[in-house]
Amino acid sequence: MEVLIRYGELFIKSEPVKRIYEKKLVENIKRSLKENGIEFKIYRKRGRAFITSEKIKEVCEMLKNIPGITSFSPCYHLQTSDLRKIKNFVKKNYEKWIKKRQTFAVRAQRVGKHKFTSKDVENEVGKVVDRKVNLKNPDVTIGIEIRDNDTYIFTEKIRGIGGLPVSASGKVLALLSGGIDSPVASFLMMKRGCKVDFIHFHSFPLVSKKSIEKVKELIKILNKFQNKSKLYLIPFADIQTEIKTKIEARYRIVFYRRFMLKISEEVAKKENAKALVTGDSLGQVSSQTLENIFSISEAVKIPIFRPLIGLDKEEIVSLAKKIGTYEISIKPQEDCCTLFIPKHPTTKAKIEIVKKLEKKLAMKKLIKNAIKKAEVLII
Repeated sequence: MEVLIRYGELFIKSEPVKRIYEKKLVENIKRSLKENGIEFKIYRKRGRAFITSEKIKEVCEMLKNIPGITSFSPCYHLQTSDLRKIKNFVKKNYEKWIKKRQTFAVRAQRVGKHKFTSKDVENEVGKVVDRKVNLKNPDVTIGIEIRDNDTYIFTEKIRGIGGLPVSASGKVLALLSGGIDSPVASFLMMKRGCKVDFIHFHSFPLVSKKSIEKVKELIKILNKFQNKSKLYLIPFADIQTEIKTKIEARYRIVFYRRFMLKISEEVAKKENAKALVTGDSLGQVSSQTLENIFSISEAVKIPIFRPLIGLDKEEIVSLAKKIGTYEISIKPQEDCCTLFIPKHPTTKAKIEIVKKLEKKLAMKKLIKNAIKKAEVLII
């Protein structure tokens, strides 16, 4: 058997771009299967990719996690477009696919020149199946794709992630906290074709290494969507101590976030990442009010993507559970952003005040030292 792979959004691209995206998708599939020790062959054919392997079940499990695939089907490959031979094959095998009391329908699709229409295929094949027809809501659908001189027959259509192939849209750097939101934001950027590197700010030794361990676990889960990842671990305790000493309490979180963005911008330049990614959701916490987002974002020139900005917590949690990060994200940790934070942080930071207060800090020196002490991991 083989697996037939469909990719929907790629078809709206121009031919040169589509070819690049298709090539990238095939590369990602190859890499994923090789890293999981699955032997296979893959080929492309006019808007489809096909995989042959002795481990079809394992291949299908891997394909569920590869962005750029809209759906796929384990299928039988007949090296013919002869309608008579197609009918005979279905006649010999349909009892394995459709139980006696189940209903069925035939859906056919053709690419190339043939002496018959897709409707002819549906009608002729339907005649050899001794089961009740239900065209609106069948228990089993026999799918038939005839592509030039080859025919692919399947009864299952498995939904994929969709979106674009990872790396097709370039590289971004995600600020990964260890909480629920940022891993989901990272996944959504992978789904839009971005290769995601990560940066995590920790306050060790002022707090434990729990957040560091959590982030490593989260990246291992996210790697099923993009394979290997690079992680920058940035020591943040010295910066927080400096902020605590020189900045009034209600503005501390704003300055934490401004420093994080400035450091991330420098790392992004080093890694040739074209944007930063955060897990911000508008109004969710004090640092995510519109006024504070403005005052924090003003610190950098690089674009900042916030894919969760319009989602509520319930929607974000649902996505976290779907991609498998939720159970790790809810493990207790000592977050650097909660260190030295007052009970009532400002929700409407004024940029004029922020810039005035910022003059009290040796920002360039603090940023340079933090990056110099960074630990870089490949996970």
